[in-house]
Amino acid sequence: MTVTELINKNNKTAFSFEILPPMKGNNIEKVYNIIDRLIEFDPQYINITTHHSEYIDQKMPNGTIKRLNIRKRPGSVAIAASIQHKYNVTAIPHLICKGFSKEETEYALIDLNFLHVSNLLLLQGDSKRLAPEQIYPNRNEYATDLQQQVNNFNNGISEDGTTFERNATPFAYGMACYPEVHEDAISAESDIRYMKQKSENGVEYFVTQMFFDNQKYFSFVEKCRKAGITQPIIPGVKPIVLMSQLEVLPKIFRSNIPEELAIELRKCKTDEQAKEVGVEWGIKQCKELIASGASSLHFYSLMATESVRRIAKEIY
Repeated sequence: MTVTELINKNNKTAFSFEILPPMKGNNIEKVYNIIDRLIEFDPQYINITTHHSEYIDQKMPNGTIKRLNIRKRPGSVAIAASIQHKYNVTAIPHLICKGFSKEETEYALIDLNFLHVSNLLLLQGDSKRLAPEQIYPNRNEYATDLQQQVNNFNNGISEDGTTFERNATPFAYGMACYPEVHEDAISAESDIRYMKQKSENGVEYFVTQMFFDNQKYFSFVEKCRKAGITQPIIPGVKPIVLMSQLEVLPKIFRSNIPEELAIELRKCKTDEQAKEVGVEWGIKQCKELIASGASSLHFYSLMATESVRRIAKEIY
């Protein structure tokens, strides 16, 4: 089933969450432990992030420094297949532009098709840690380029232009959107124009960047609807768990912290207190989103599994 089919099959607001692959050298049990703590809330799908490799300088046993290309969090494709097999829950791996060539993306699509993983989230990805040699000539620069490659694959057109027999189950995919404007966008209006382009080119749904002010989400959705964007716009929720996130999250993700929440976080003397504030805010935020008719809530669970669990227990 596709995401829209999953979130529309029940009358209640659907629950989903995002996980990261374990660091290289760790086993998949760390992923299973997170899912085991959240599975009781009947997730309709689980997202798995994808990460490009990075160049690092590593000291070798003989004392020399060697430059290595290391993927710190490998295994997204395999983890997606494993989750579907173990939990019978739809898994949605991320596909990203940055750090991957079009050929690598095509091979990932082939592997996913063989593994019966047919739902994706298409993202531009972060280029801040890319080395010059990782900026491949034959690459998808923007998420819209990646969207075109997936559409071509669904239509039986390979990256090199040759044709093949179309897959019985085409890939369905979502894409990201930004209630508080993408960092590369020149304006909120241009951001929505690109969303409209993605809408017209076959995206099934959108999921938002994390936000903490529901009014910004409501206003954003209203603008999208006026622009003719009809796909579901799933709110992304991130529970605050650290005092430092009051300053860090707005800088990294351009997610405004409402003053009401900021005041409570400034009172905190420990991260444990900040986590409690985050849970209380998350419950309040989610209840308002559900009351407004949100068809699904998507939780960013990095470092926040227990907080997500406590919020879900209150609202589901």
